[in-house]
Amino acid sequence: MLGLVWTLHAAADDRLLLPGPPGRPGGRLVSAQRTEPKTLNWAIAADSGSREVLQCLMADLIHINRQSLATEPALAKSWKVSRNGLHWELELRQGVKFSDGHPFDADDVVFTFQAILDERVHSPQRALLMLEGKPIGVHKLDSYRVAFDLPQPYSVPDRLFDSIFILPRHKLEAAWKQGKLGDAWPLATPPSDLAGLGPFRLKEYVAGQRIALERNPYYWKVDRAGAQLPYLAELVFVFAGTEDNQVLRFQAGESDIISRVGARNFAALEKDRERRGYELAGAGGSLEYNFLFFNLGDLPAGMAPQIAAHQAFLRRQSFRQAVSAAIDRNAIVRLVYLGRAVPLGGPVPPGNKAWINTTLPAPTRSVERARQLLAADGFKWSREGALADPEGRPVEFSILTSNSNPERSQMATLIQDDLKRIGMRVNVVQLEFRSLVERVQRTREYEACVLSLASPDADPNPDMAVWLSSGGNHLWNPGQKTPATPWEAEIDGLMRRQIVTRNYAERKRLFDRVQAIVVENQPLVPLVSPDLLAGAKKDLANFHPALIEPYTLWNIEQLYWRTAAGGRR
Repeated sequence: MLGLVWTLHAAADDRLLLPGPPGRPGGRLVSAQRTEPKTLNWAIAADSGSREVLQCLMADLIHINRQSLATEPALAKSWKVSRNGLHWELELRQGVKFSDGHPFDADDVVFTFQAILDERVHSPQRALLMLEGKPIGVHKLDSYRVAFDLPQPYSVPDRLFDSIFILPRHKLEAAWKQGKLGDAWPLATPPSDLAGLGPFRLKEYVAGQRIALERNPYYWKVDRAGAQLPYLAELVFVFAGTEDNQVLRFQAGESDIISRVGARNFAALEKDRERRGYELAGAGGSLEYNFLFFNLGDLPAGMAPQIAAHQAFLRRQSFRQAVSAAIDRNAIVRLVYLGRAVPLGGPVPPGNKAWINTTLPAPTRSVERARQLLAADGFKWSREGALADPEGRPVEFSILTSNSNPERSQMATLIQDDLKRIGMRVNVVQLEFRSLVERVQRTREYEACVLSLASPDADPNPDMAVWLSSGGNHLWNPGQKTPATPWEAEIDGLMRRQIVTRNYAERKRLFDRVQAIVVENQPLVPLVSPDLLAGAKKDLANFHPALIEPYTLWNIEQLYWRTAAGGRR
């Protein structure tokens, strides 16, 4: 028996009516990206550059509103859910067409999910559709109704559909059947070969320079006056290469919108905002958090002997707690982020108000407490102040950081100075980012590292790979066959219970305990969460940066220029 039904008022022809005052059509918007996309194929896209372009070309069934963080109908205009939450029936909008004019129906939905779940495709989205190793089932009920069957209860199944972009069966089924879907739609794909359900369609790609998109004439959303969206006639992504170049282009008026700006560049933009005619948004927090973590896993054969020797103290809880107590997070906020960040006492940023454990103590630096923790566990200091572990070995280790991220490099240097005050000798090693990831996730040739994560959703479920001991992003000891410690086993149990619990208060209680365990054991030491810093030209209407990707283009179909001059180039 089916229970809950959720519908949203739509226009008579099933187009989706968006709230808000009508805008002005026309004009071009230019966005400068740091990196060139790697593909136009959503099925295999894993990089942020590709995702930012693809979210303008594609659409999903149920969508997370980036401003409210609540789910809302998209290509699915309504849905029914069985009382046990395992069976879902989605009703699709009728009359919707792909950007090439081909009709959209249930066959496209079934094809998309079958393709993503196909192991041959190696889609990074596949893991989202696997629950405890079993795939979500999908089958067609009729041309505009699709059924999904979950292999086990899931706390928020509607959020699973967000950013699962529907692919055109008529364009890609042949490649899939030939086992070549992963090779489809490279950047040089002719515009006529690509089709999507998003507000824009491909117009032009110039290697190393830009991707130009044009308004999708078949788009299925309208404003409250009945005008078809999007308002903009063209959207262009230019490739800046670095954040500094991105900022320079924005300052010079060569781009119209910018996001994830570093604090120092944001300060430079602030000085010029009135003269240059743009507005900046930097008042809120974000879902990004920086942390220091340690290599606590079993080392492969042939590992450098000093790493194995140093693990003797890295694995001691007192050592990690002392490191956390000795770090001056307020100095990181002040010196690295110029005040545009918040210190972290736990692994969930304050921007995530629905899920942060507010009972955890605020982070307080205490060199005295750090020394007390170490002394109580048998650590000793020489006359010169150098720290030795309980076996008499000098406490020295290296922290890896990315040479392309100045903020994290500066953080590592400040941590180095903080730990020197309690007798630890720390070396900071800067690596190219790919080399850093290789050491952390494959060769395991490291002792400590500074990294950051940005949650794709406020809900904790997308971060299962971080908290489960078997997860690939369980950075301090990934991919465990069985939990290495009792506290990791407890986290596993808590996360698996919350993912099948549909009551928010109970899920919150379980996830609060996860956060408390992390703080108690400090496998990763939470540092700071930077503010989301963004900007746009003053003439751009409906500019409202969001907490999760895509930060500034999440409402691209409703962005518009208040005057004709705003979008003229």
